[in-house]
Amino acid sequence: MTVRGIIFDVDGTVVRGSEPLPGAVSGVMTVADRGLQRLFVSNNPTEPPTAYEHRLENAGFAVDATEVLTAGTVTKRYLLEHHNNDSIAVVGEAGLFELLAADGLSVTDIQAYDSKIKSSPDVLVASIDRSFDYNTLSTCLKILADDDVTFLGTDPDIVIPAAEGDIPGSGAIIGAIANVTGRDPVAVLGKPSKIARKMAINRLGLPPENILVVGDRLDTDIALGNKAGMQTVLVETGVTDAADTEDSSIDPDHIIPSLGELEPVLESLE
Repeated sequence: MTVRGIIFDVDGTVVRGSEPLPGAVSGVMTVADRGLQRLFVSNNPTEPPTAYEHRLENAGFAVDATEVLTAGTVTKRYLLEHHNNDSIAVVGEAGLFELLAADGLSVTDIQAYDSKIKSSPDVLVASIDRSFDYNTLSTCLKILADDDVTFLGTDPDIVIPAAEGDIPGSGAIIGAIANVTGRDPVAVLGKPSKIARKMAINRLGLPPENILVVGDRLDTDIALGNKAGMQTVLVETGVTDAADTEDSSIDPDHIIPSLGELEPVLESLE
C-alpha cells in the first residue's frame, strides 16, 4: 500500500481544546514534508470548518478550511439530499443551527415545539447540547410519538475530549432521546457513516487503499477506515488506548502513543 493521503481526526488526536497534543506538531509536519494530501475530519457538529481553521492555526497548525470536514457538514449534506423541503427541529447548539440555516434548510429550535403546539416537524435532529434538560427530553418524547417524524443524529460520540477533560457528546444526547422514546435514529451521521466515508474520500480524490486514517477512537475513526478499506492508526492521546482494543471487534492496523510516532508507520507502508 502506498499512502498518498491522510485523514486526521482532530480532538484527541491533534489537539485537546486549543492546545496541541504531544507529538502532534511533528506528526502533521511529517505528512507535509512528504507532500501527502490531508483532510481533518471531526465529529464535532458545533463548529464550521472555518472555526477549525482558526482553532488549529492558534494551536500552531497551518490548515485551510477546505481541508476540514465536520459532522455538521455531513449532516447538512444528508438533509439537503433527503429533507431539503422538510421542517426540521434541532436539539443542538448555535453553531449547528447557523450551519444548517445557511443553506436554506427550514430549521427550528426544539423548544419551539412545546406542549401548546399540535403540529410536529418532519425531522428531529439530535446533537450535543450543553443546555439539554428534562423539558427538552419531554418535548422529544412528544414529537417522536409521531412515527412519521424522522429521527436523525449528527454523530455517535458518547464522550469527547475537551480542554477541561472528557465530556458527554452527541451520542449521550441521542441515546437519552432514543431510550425514552423507544426509537433509534434512522441514521447517525458523522464518522463512521457511509456518507461521511464517501465525502472524505471524494474530498481527497484518492482510492481508499491509498488513504491512511489516524484517530483516537475505535468506533468512529478506526471503524471509518476499516469499512472503507483504508489502513488505520490508533493514537493513544485521546479516549482510547491499546488495552481497549483487546475486547473490541474493531482492530486498528497500527497503534502508536502519539502523532510523534507516525513517521515509522509511513515508512513501513512505502
